[in-house]
Amino acid sequence: MTVLLTKGDRAFRCEPGEEVHTDLGVLEVPDDPEPGQTVETHLGDAFTVRALRGPDLFEHLERTGAPMMPPDIGRLVGKTGAQAGDRVLDAGTGTGVLAAALGRLGADVLTFEGDADFADVARENMAVAGVAGRVEVRTGDLLEAVPDLDGDFDLLTLDTADAPAAVSHAPDLLVHGGFVAAYSPFVEDAREVNEAARGAGLSDVETTESIERELDVGERGTRPSTAGVGHTGYLTVARKL
Repeated sequence: MTVLLTKGDRAFRCEPGEEVHTDLGVLEVPDDPEPGQTVETHLGDAFTVRALRGPDLFEHLERTGAPMMPPDIGRLVGKTGAQAGDRVLDAGTGTGVLAAALGRLGADVLTFEGDADFADVARENMAVAGVAGRVEVRTGDLLEAVPDLDGDFDLLTLDTADAPAAVSHAPDLLVHGGFVAAYSPFVEDAREVNEAARGAGLSDVETTESIERELDVGERGTRPSTAGVGHTGYLTVARKL
């Protein structure tokens, strides 16, 4: 089981039995690490074992691009009601953070990644996330695979440049009541997805911008932070009724 060894703001992703070299010394990871367990470096600095949680995947999976941020995944789940037992069809796997998060909810995910090297990394990331049995990463183009797929998916998620074309197939891929959710980096892309959803006859079409602003809390008062990411992207959600 992959775990994190943490001390303050330091966190190292580790495998059981691994030797980890840090700025505070060498850590010998136990063969069967338990959350809450203390592990000391050879210099005597203590680290604590922590299990990987959803937000940790964003920070500690191997990156092959810019994955969806945890708040955006939370919005997607909240708007689509993704849950255990769902069948999810995903395209644009990339790092696989979204696919892994849905798998950890208990959904069975079939995800397509066009780049073979990225797909290999995503498969390794699914193992790290503990969802290799729930998430199948296929190398290839979702649009080419559509004719061979059944129409029994509860959720279609898209983070890919050809999302508008994929959305047009949503009525044939989704169960009645199923959702499609497409994440777009630019407003032009979001408009195309929105129009494709309406053109496909989907209902409850909604496009929202993802904005998050942290508050700086200090002795003098509290005000919005001037640092950090405010805008991350646009989320379009629609439903087959």
